[in-house]
Amino acid sequence: MNTSPRIAIIGCGLIGQKRLNNLPPGAVTVACDLNLDRARKLAAQSPGCVATDSVEQAVGSANVDAVMIATLNSSLAPIALQAAEAGKHVLVEKPGAISVAELDQLASVAQKRGVQVRVGYNHRYHPACLKALEIFQSGALGPMMFVRGRYGQGGRIGYEKEWRADPKLSGGGELIDQGVHLIDLAGIFLGEFTTIEGHAATYFWKMPVDDNAFLSLRNAVGNTAWLHVSCSEWKNLFSLEIYGRDAKLHWEGLGGSYGVER
Repeated sequence: MNTSPRIAIIGCGLIGQKRLNNLPPGAVTVACDLNLDRARKLAAQSPGCVATDSVEQAVGSANVDAVMIATLNSSLAPIALQAAEAGKHVLVEKPGAISVAELDQLASVAQKRGVQVRVGYNHRYHPACLKALEIFQSGALGPMMFVRGRYGQGGRIGYEKEWRADPKLSGGGELIDQGVHLIDLAGIFLGEFTTIEGHAATYFWKMPVDDNAFLSLRNAVGNTAWLHVSCSEWKNLFSLEIYGRDAKLHWEGLGGSYGVER
């Protein structure tokens, strides 16, 4: 008997396609997108998959155990909430929501319904991160001191007209886009942060959301994460430095336009 979960993908764009590519053949049983043609295109790649433009049909299907959500930020939490209410497990793309209140509500419903909800912070699973975590857990760095992270890209012509520049759709700018990845990674090495300081600003792009954000995060024992994210970097950049008293780890690159991951 096949015990693999049956999955609905909601949002059949670039990220939805990437999710499909990494799943076993036939694992995706429902493909859902407001653009029905796009849903049909994705469904055609998974034997027996049904295409729909109805979220209600996707999350309510008896042929679905779990839902992967890869839509615009503003609809992530509402769809995840529908799926959890329907008793489905959920993998929702980062940032998972556009407010803390949305996340709190989602966590409450998931607990009540007895389902798992996870946010897709995929940078955790990059080979360089897994290796850094292995070294960190071995104790080779000694007591932790601080983390310094930079993540940036240059945008593109017309960037200020994309959905990411509309706060109603994105929930914010560079901080909620790339910044959440750095916060997540810093937390792996420093734990929960108890003091949060920083600011976000719009320096270059003519848009109502931030194009740069600067954060200083401290945990209960005073270890600091200093983070900067930018979409006025011009050359794509990823850098995470992890400082212990005995050694330092430096992770650079994410592959592709962000350079060799090392």
